Amino acid sequence: MKRLVLAGAGHAHLHVLRALGEAPWPGVEVVLVTPYPRQIYSGMVPGWIAGHYRLDECVAPVLPLAGAAGVRVVGDAVCALDANRGHVTLADGGSIEFDVLSLDTGARLALGAGLANHPGLLPVRPLESFVEKWTQVLPMLLDDDNARVAVIGGGAAGVELALAVAYRLRRETGVTAPRVMLACGGGLLPGHAPGVVRRARAALAGQGVELVEQRVRADGSALETEAGVPLAADWVIAATGVGPPDWLAQSGLTLAPDAFIAVGRGQQSVSHANVFAAGDVASRIDAPHAKSGVYAVRAGPVLTGNLQRALAGRPLEPYRPQRRSLYLLAAGPREAIVSWGAFSASGRLAWRWKDWIDRRFMRRYQCPGKR
Repeated sequence: MKRLVLAGAGHAHLHVLRALGEAPWPGVEVVLVTPYPRQIYSGMVPGWIAGHYRLDECVAPVLPLAGAAGVRVVGDAVCALDANRGHVTLADGGSIEFDVLSLDTGARLALGAGLANHPGLLPVRPLESFVEKWTQVLPMLLDDDNARVAVIGGGAAGVELALAVAYRLRRETGVTAPRVMLACGGGLLPGHAPGVVRRARAALAGQGVELVEQRVRADGSALETEAGVPLAADWVIAATGVGPPDWLAQSGLTLAPDAFIAVGRGQQSVSHANVFAAGDVASRIDAPHAKSGVYAVRAGPVLTGNLQRALAGRPLEPYRPQRRSLYLLAAGPREAIVSWGAFSASGRLAWRWKDWIDRRFMRRYQCPGKR
């Protein structure tokens, strides 16, 4: 009996669990290590904040998926890995040996410039903690018309969250004065076409989001630009860049230049044939791409097949990520911005498209067997 350890319940591993539920792999014991009994789908969180979804609509229940697949669940987090000896260490001090390991643990939020010490900090990672904290903060924002929110990060996540928060506060309080600020010192939507950026600027202006195109820092509870201009913010949503888990450096795995796990065309570690990785914790050195849930979802089927092939001693199947991906950015109200290479569009039809894609994706894991 061989043992497959799945570390983390990210988007790609959801696909593995679903596949195991449909057809178990003979002679394989599967162990899932995850600190959370559910996986919150990041693509729907802005819509939940805006009030378009209930939280249960944005959640894949991991425990029922694992139960249907005959997978043993260990409710803990990986804190160390010895790839040469073939075991992972858990936060509670225990360890689990593996024949094949698949890592889909995500990445940590890279906080800097004193932001980690801000008393109103709401880091978007881990997502489970962010959702819990936002549920507590929202009533306070609705009760205090003067409370302000700063969103740090000009990528897709920062733009979507700023628009969602501004829309929700305006809709429920009727206050149109700016209460949300988006700080994007690294640029607004870097990597997206100029037309997408223009549409995002228009959407932010339409929702009254103050755009600060400078880097910001925190000194205790005070927020300011690097030039020393003070910024009013009671709550700070950090949607900044990501960094690798600290334990990767001592794992024995070969790492990519960005310090994440270096994987090749089959999502296989370039140094250890029995280790695979997908999602933000991995970096394709042969086909670099952005760290986005879009790529993690696409990697799920090939990861599933290659894990089964590796356990059976069969050749792997190559997978080359698409050169460009479709992004549908939630724009606050039931509207979205389409980003596809040089093409851009926006409006209610784009939202309906995004909503259909997101709901279809979640049905696969909320109702196994449905497509």
